Amino acid sequence: MQAFNNLETAAFCNQIALVLKSGISSTEGISIMLDDAEKESERGILETILNKNEETGSFYEALVSAGVFPEYMLNMVKIGEESGRLDEVMAKLAVHYEREDTIRKSIRSTISYPLVMIAMMVIVIVVLLVKVMPIFSAVFRQLGSEMTGLGKSLVNIGAAISNSSVILTVILALIAVVGFLAAKTKGGRKAARSLGSKIKSIRKIMDSTAACRFADGMSLTLASGLTPDKCIDLAGKLNSDEVFAVKLNNCRQLVAEGEDLSKALHESGIFTGVFSRLASVGQKTGTMEESLSKIAEMYQEDVDTKINNMLAAMEPTLVIILSIVVGIILMSVMLPLIGIMAAI
Repeated sequence: MQAFNNLETAAFCNQIALVLKSGISSTEGISIMLDDAEKESERGILETILNKNEETGSFYEALVSAGVFPEYMLNMVKIGEESGRLDEVMAKLAVHYEREDTIRKSIRSTISYPLVMIAMMVIVIVVLLVKVMPIFSAVFRQLGSEMTGLGKSLVNIGAAISNSSVILTVILALIAVVGFLAAKTKGGRKAARSLGSKIKSIRKIMDSTAACRFADGMSLTLASGLTPDKCIDLAGKLNSDEVFAVKLNNCRQLVAEGEDLSKALHESGIFTGVFSRLASVGQKTGTMEESLSKIAEMYQEDVDTKINNMLAAMEPTLVIILSIVVGIILMSVMLPLIGIMAAI
């Protein structure tokens, strides 16, 4: 059975939170949701949860049996159920996964937009080489001359692309399929992250994204009454960045040695600047979970700003590159052609 995405998980958590806050038991709540379910797949999941919940009396085990919820959510549900704060946990999980969905969409737009622009650039250049350059070559022959230098090289490249169009199409299709499959695997995503982390602007976005997820997870776990070291362990499971993992290990070690959580977060480099000061204020005033939730919001705004700035700079850059390439291609034939026409 296909796992729930972030938006589906958030919607489920929201519904359960509303049910529990209304004084209705989780079993009755699932029954109500089952009556309103329209899709057969949704009904199957809810029936599995309902049956297991009635059998064991454990909402956590019921969700595990469905096999569609993320591990982090299941861990938090177990904690909420044991602490008697399941309604609060479910409400906070809804906010958490809504933020996760926003982050994922931001990352997707960061990747997809430049890829679309680059694909359009390649198409324009290929059309020029395959369709336009042969026309200029024919004009040169009609004038009793031959293209030389860069122009001739470009015509030859266009002819090679035209003659090998089937093979190139198959290769591009294979690359697209491999790229799509790699994006669906942990190894492929890890390779993409490793490649992106070498670019300074992307590295900054990755750092802010990791900090946002960590702050959000820490806020949720601290609100559930867990110890700081346990919170770090659970929130750390949201992280998939190796650079951030090193910071987490340093923070975990500092906390284990008796350091205050806010100082450990600062000294390990997880939070810096205003984010670090906000965490320190939260620690001193006893509102650490609220401070971390605010930090997560601020990091989300920071990620959005960085992505928008990068995309805003990328569009004119790609347009300039395309203009230069197209200009070079056209000038390679126009200048010699003008020379021939002037000599006639």
